[in-house]
Amino acid sequence: MSLVWTLIAGFLYAEIAVVLLLVLPVASPYKWNRFFKSKFLAMIGKQSHIYFFVIMSVLVLLLLDAIREMRKYSSTDNVGEVHLNVEMQHSMRLFRAQRNFYICGFAVFLVLVIRRLVTLISSQANLLAQSEASMKQAQSATAAARSLMTDKADKAKEATEDTTLNELNKLKERVQELTSDLNREKKDKEAVKSQAESLNREYDRLTEEYSKLQKQITIGAVGKADKDE
Repeated sequence: MSLVWTLIAGFLYAEIAVVLLLVLPVASPYKWNRFFKSKFLAMIGKQSHIYFFVIMSVLVLLLLDAIREMRKYSSTDNVGEVHLNVEMQHSMRLFRAQRNFYICGFAVFLVLVIRRLVTLISSQANLLAQSEASMKQAQSATAAARSLMTDKADKAKEATEDTTLNELNKLKERVQELTSDLNREKKDKEAVKSQAESLNREYDRLTEEYSKLQKQITIGAVGKADKDE
């Protein structure tokens, strides 16, 4: 393995160690966030995007070179005609190209993973800090609201008692008014009922008189007819 690929492999192992440190519960998000915001990392962070693009460019170039080597040594033309030594060298170079491809590929992938993990851990630490601050504000607001509610409840209780007494007095007066109205209506109903009964009796009497008169007129008309004959 050449010096360049030895450095790339060491970089890959370092990336694996960093990912394990970030993923395993070694430290809380607060500690990681303080570490990310330390003075040393803050100085590096000002130019982190430059470092990121430089590293990614180098890794991508090496990855493309490894792909080129793989395609070059993957050709199996005239394999049966070459010497065994040449075939072994060909297979060894193909193996090295594939190894370099996997090293570069995983290195590129872990660079993106570490960048994303750092962003997520920082966001989680900020969200936890905001949630704690919100919880403290909510607790203080709840305590203040409870004290205000207690004071208001006492005042409201006194006001409610006075209001209830006034409403009860009004309801009693209203009940008395409705009772008097009901009694008046009952009296009016009884008067109308007695008046209707008297009208019925008068109607029956007039009907009887009408019947008697009609009989008399009928009898008189029959007698007159007999006299005329």
